[in-house]
Amino acid sequence: MTKGTFGRAALAALLTTVAVPAMAQSQATTTPPEDTKPAAAQDTTEVVVTANRREENLQDVSGVVQALTSDQLRQDGIVELRQLQAAVPGLSIANQEGNVEIFIRGVGSANNTELGDPGAAPHLNGTYIPRPRGLGLMFYDLERVEVNKGPQGTLYGRNALAGTLNIITAKPRLGQWGGYTQAEYGNRNSYAAEGAINIPLGQTIAARVAGYYVNRDYGFKNVSTGAQARDLKPAGLEENYAGRVSLLFQPNDRLSVSVIGDYGKETGTGYPGANIFAAVQATGLRPEDLDLRRVVYRGLQGDMSNELWGVQGKIAYDFGTFSAEATGSYRSVDFYQVNASSDFTDWPGRNLNTVLYDNFSGNFWQTRSQSQVYELRLFANNDQSLRWNLGGFYFKEDQQVGYLALADRGYCCYSGTEFTMPDVKGESYAVYLDSTYDVTDRLRVIGGIRYTNEKKSRYGIGGNWALTLGGEDYACCFGTRLGTEGFRPALLDRPNFNVTGLTTPRQLAQFLIEGIATPGARDTLIQQIGAIANGTNPNGTCIDRPDIDNGFVNCPARNPSNTNGGFSYANLAIPGQQSGSAKFNFVDWRAGIEFDLTADHMLYAKVSTGHKSGGFNDSFNGSTIPEAFQPEDLIVYEAGSRNAFDLFGRRAIFNLTGFYYDYNDQVFQDLTCINRDTTQTPPVCNGYSLVNRNIGASRIYGAEAELRIKLPGHYALDLNAAYLDTKITTGTVADARAQDNSAGGNSPLVSLVGNRLPLASKMNLSARLSQWFDAGPGRLDWQALLNYRSSFFLTQFNEDDIVFLNGTRQSALAAGFPDRQPGYVTLNLGLGYTIDKFRIEAWASNFLDEQVSQKALVGSSLNIRFLNDARSYGIRGRVTF
Repeated sequence: MTKGTFGRAALAALLTTVAVPAMAQSQATTTPPEDTKPAAAQDTTEVVVTANRREENLQDVSGVVQALTSDQLRQDGIVELRQLQAAVPGLSIANQEGNVEIFIRGVGSANNTELGDPGAAPHLNGTYIPRPRGLGLMFYDLERVEVNKGPQGTLYGRNALAGTLNIITAKPRLGQWGGYTQAEYGNRNSYAAEGAINIPLGQTIAARVAGYYVNRDYGFKNVSTGAQARDLKPAGLEENYAGRVSLLFQPNDRLSVSVIGDYGKETGTGYPGANIFAAVQATGLRPEDLDLRRVVYRGLQGDMSNELWGVQGKIAYDFGTFSAEATGSYRSVDFYQVNASSDFTDWPGRNLNTVLYDNFSGNFWQTRSQSQVYELRLFANNDQSLRWNLGGFYFKEDQQVGYLALADRGYCCYSGTEFTMPDVKGESYAVYLDSTYDVTDRLRVIGGIRYTNEKKSRYGIGGNWALTLGGEDYACCFGTRLGTEGFRPALLDRPNFNVTGLTTPRQLAQFLIEGIATPGARDTLIQQIGAIANGTNPNGTCIDRPDIDNGFVNCPARNPSNTNGGFSYANLAIPGQQSGSAKFNFVDWRAGIEFDLTADHMLYAKVSTGHKSGGFNDSFNGSTIPEAFQPEDLIVYEAGSRNAFDLFGRRAIFNLTGFYYDYNDQVFQDLTCINRDTTQTPPVCNGYSLVNRNIGASRIYGAEAELRIKLPGHYALDLNAAYLDTKITTGTVADARAQDNSAGGNSPLVSLVGNRLPLASKMNLSARLSQWFDAGPGRLDWQALLNYRSSFFLTQFNEDDIVFLNGTRQSALAAGFPDRQPGYVTLNLGLGYTIDKFRIEAWASNFLDEQVSQKALVGSSLNIRFLNDARSYGIRGRVTF
């Protein structure tokens, strides 16, 4: 890849710590490191989690929490965040153009722009992260990762509708020198390095410094043949690096002060998907019968840069019967991406030499976020019969968001769409109380309540860049080139975002030109309308160039009204003003009981709720689009048992949970009129846009089972299985697949009732078999992680037939919109050999090379897929000291 050298890998390798087992989230530990101990040799019962905001053995938690230690992740071949779903049934993680989208049991949100929020709450060391762009940069030098399934509205609050994903980093150790370095090399010339060092700074202070570097290729291939496009690098190339410094001050058993600072940067060719629409229509083949990683690229080189940094602080004090904890966090995100423009996914028999490679239509994204999170919590210590949490939470975020879509070679009336918001604010506060009370030695009751108040506002611009440039005898129209080689939009660097009162041609032309930071080498827009902007010619400058000529339009001859060779007419339009504000408040609660049949067998039943924050819709003059949508809410009824028992003389685990979800005020995207002509009878709509509406409801029920056993011969078997049945019970939307541009963009209505929720497989199974044994002077271990996932749909339409406005019916496949991902099996393999502090590992992820669509966007002539990583394998060396 460009940018950077292997020197960064060497730097990361010099930053070196011992990967530790699960330990207290707020305290140091002197437990010896188990970095070199095979996962199969570790205890299956003593896993510490913080799902209830206090340290507990996993078997004492009434709910479904999966925790994976750093050793387990590494040996599973899980080297990046999206691969977690191979080990966690019911979890789906996709990356759409830099947005990390997390769904748990079919619940989540794909609206991660300034308009909305995630539906599954990501956390770093228990602190909420509002914008999960670049979340994978935190995926190194870990203690463990916890996935808490089901709504966590009471204890974790904001946007924990589906559950939480908590990345817990390794902590400093008092009084210990230690660390590790590791380096790896994989297929497709991928390489990585990681390391950490633990530094005691006296008896009461310790520091930990960690670093990470990776150069990765996700396996896409550019099959373009045109000279302008064949050397473009495909999407999915990454070069990332990050560093973290952690400090711990613990002068006594009561006081603990910690500070963590981290910095990371992602670079590469970005995360756009591949449009399969043309391939499906041309061949009638289903996506699974095509090679979706063979992509025809054209236009600008895909480019992405994402810079993140943050600081977390925590002060904890033990007063004896209770403790107090104050935390604060500041996090900054600065993301920019030029989409690697894909014309289509290739298909057999396609003549690639007929593709118009000189087409620079594309998309530009810019997101900046500065967020602050503060929390003060008082809680009873674990030796109390009434264990309570009392807390206050405050969140504030400032965002700046820019987006520009360009339609290069637009021969009439349209050149692009821009939504740029320089001022987006969000603020939230909450208070909560949660407790567990021991009624008897065997019976406990749990209960909690949380009140949340939120407000949001946004200001900026949104709408079309439109140019209609007339030729001789008012013929329509000359095209405009915009976005060719070297082009960069201004986006957030625009000098002005106030479009109120901009009505004259000169003002409109000036505003359009201000949206360009760097013109493309063969762009024409500034040449065409520059004279309008500077006042030298109100008709602009007519350029008759073959690449912008539709074949019959000529520049007007000079005449008294057109002395400078301008257009016969020049109609311009700019984006409109966008502004809005919204306020929400809601209450979350939970209640339940836990009963110990014996010391090793617990039954539980509980009811819990969660909310996802409301958000905004883009506004347009004269439209009836609601300014904001309201929060979604979810109530879950859950019952289960957690069991430990002896098998083959060893401790084993079996847990079983059943649940029912009542999902209300669900947001679906719907096409809504944005340009209604009321001068006609009846009124006619001349334009539609997707908006978010609280028009849905769903029910979900299912069960999850977990089995962890040690077998003779140093074998271990871990099984996690989930059954999920989802059904939309309310929801009628416009079918975006059948949008009719000849009718102003209108679409027929379609009922979603009876459809399954997207990304919700009925069956999901994860099975891990591992073994270790002594071999020569060291120890050999191996493991295989198999994941089965049954078929699921990628959109709310569930591949239903399309009924167009004229009444004709067509199958989704024939129309180019198949959205069913067939069931599949993935297999990860690991092999390791340890001698003292030296370890070498071989690993393979997605060994069967399954090609899986993890997300889809559908619309008029669009069926864009975002895929999993292709088969990857490699070798890794690790030294612990």
